Amino acid sequence: MSDKKHPVQLGKYRITEVLGEGAMGVVYKGFDPDIQRTVALKTIRTQLDSDDDSPGAPASRFRNEAQAAGRLMHPGIVAVYDFGRDQSVAYIAMEFVEGRSLASYLGAKVRFTDTDIPGIMSQLLDALGHAHDKGVWHRDVKPANIIMTTAGRLKVADFGIARIESNNLTQTHYMVGTPSHMAPEQFLGKPMDRRVDIYGAGVVLYQLLTGRAPFAGTTEALMYKVVNEMPQPPSTLDGVQRPGWFDGIVARPLAKRPEDRFATAEEFKQALIDGAGQVLDDTSWEKTVMLAPPRAKAPQPLVSPTQAPVSLSGTPVPGSTAGSPPPSHWDKAQLSQAELTLARHVGPLASVLVRRAARECSNLDELYTRLAEQVSDPRARDAFLGQASLVTGGHHRTAGGTHGAGTGKGTKGSTGGGSLGIFGSRGSPGAQGSQGSAGATTLGGPLTEAVVDKAQALLAQHVGPIAKVLTKRAATGTDSRAVFFNRIAESVNDPTARARLLHELSRLP
Repeated sequence: MSDKKHPVQLGKYRITEVLGEGAMGVVYKGFDPDIQRTVALKTIRTQLDSDDDSPGAPASRFRNEAQAAGRLMHPGIVAVYDFGRDQSVAYIAMEFVEGRSLASYLGAKVRFTDTDIPGIMSQLLDALGHAHDKGVWHRDVKPANIIMTTAGRLKVADFGIARIESNNLTQTHYMVGTPSHMAPEQFLGKPMDRRVDIYGAGVVLYQLLTGRAPFAGTTEALMYKVVNEMPQPPSTLDGVQRPGWFDGIVARPLAKRPEDRFATAEEFKQALIDGAGQVLDDTSWEKTVMLAPPRAKAPQPLVSPTQAPVSLSGTPVPGSTAGSPPPSHWDKAQLSQAELTLARHVGPLASVLVRRAARECSNLDELYTRLAEQVSDPRARDAFLGQASLVTGGHHRTAGGTHGAGTGKGTKGSTGGGSLGIFGSRGSPGAQGSQGSAGATTLGGPLTEAVVDKAQALLAQHVGPIAKVLTKRAATGTDSRAVFFNRIAESVNDPTARARLLHELSRLP
């Protein structure tokens, strides 16, 4: 190669071609003279190959890919041969695969048949099952990381953010992956296991069936939908025309709770075999892809533009496109404090929630009451509101903020069902002055006997005479008006009635 921009050789490998360039680095086609074979050389840019060992840092992810894929030997996984440095460039030597990504076929509107799809999924699940057996889960299963080779086989690539059981490369306040293919627990900062890959494979199955991902929208909208909504069954979508038996199978891996998904990749595969009612032909899709439009001559970057982690301060790691900066009228320290407070209850999702809420709120009281709507557990919401009342300077400390809400059964947040939370549709910020938005309460007001009496009367309209007991119990252990209102609202099970009660409570003097 004569281009001065690129090296002629890396280690023992002779560079023969540039396969792709991305934000992280360059992928070359190379040649190993020792064993006379062609390889792919994935490199990381010098300025990114730093001493930053944080979980989301490019250097950590690059080393992690070598370690994760290097321990796997399976025909359905791109093999890793070597890891090294040369000329201040770190590189991974891996199997050179002739083929196209599944994403390129889906992008070309290739319609895979009802026979193709179980076969494709069978190969994918076999590869994931092997990785899981070796203690590795991929965490970014998506069509862009699945190569359909000219030899009629699938290859899973890009283990850059894989999780190895013996290592802990994920911290609470980082989230890594591609939002449209991330499982709910990845957004919520909850413990993860191999079932994040089961979820990712479920998204791939949904895309094969429908030609689109289960959810679409901005990063913030995707987060909300993944955590709270179920996608429309494929057979009910206009123009899809798939057999109904696919609906129940695709719903399992897309379940919100990991324990409701298939426990293993093998179990997922068996469900497809049972649904198809026959032995799967895992190479039948070759006939379909032969009819696909040819690949564009422009090189496709093989360095996957996966979603970069978002830090607690709301600043994406270099190369990230996640989210947008907070509004300029907010003090950055205030928003950072809000993220820290909320992250104790919702994990990495706090960063996006705070930025979104900041665009819709005009003062700290309103910001914290809006954020409280996203803490679904009543006890945790009590704790959050108690912490928030200290931050907002309302001088209303919460003593025993973990007391429950009496007989309250609600679990969806104080907006009633959670549908009007951060991602809901509301009027303009501050439209109701110091009373906050509908369904929110003012943090700074004192909790007096007069307020308790008036709240009891309002609650009685919804639950009857038991309101006296419930309000007394809700007032125990707190002098925070926000915590008190939150507790009694949990006693109203109907979401619409609960939202109406909160609005009435917020108007109390």
